[in-house]
Amino acid sequence: MLKLQIYFSPEFLKDDAQVLNIVTDHNKAVGYLAFLLEENKKKMYVYGSLEEEGVSEDFKDLVKPYLQGLMKIKPELEVYTYLSIGGKKVEMEMEKE
Repeated sequence: MLKLQIYFSPEFLKDDAQVLNIVTDHNKAVGYLAFLLEENKKKMYVYGSLEEEGVSEDFKDLVKPYLQGLMKIKPELEVYTYLSIGGKKVEMEMEKE
């Protein structure tokens, strides 16, 4: 069985919101990641869903550094996440520097 590679494909980008499709190397959409920033309340909401359970570790490896990068840019933000793979909630440990 061939291993799928997954990538972000920007769908919608604004200063306070982003939607990134998650696509395979064959350009098949298998999920999404969305960010909403509420600047005045210093909160960021991150929602993501992946339908392919077989690439769950790749999903975590793709999402975690992206989130950590956003947290470095705006360290004062409180980040709320809800990520799911195949309909099951996924927990990820995030370190703030």
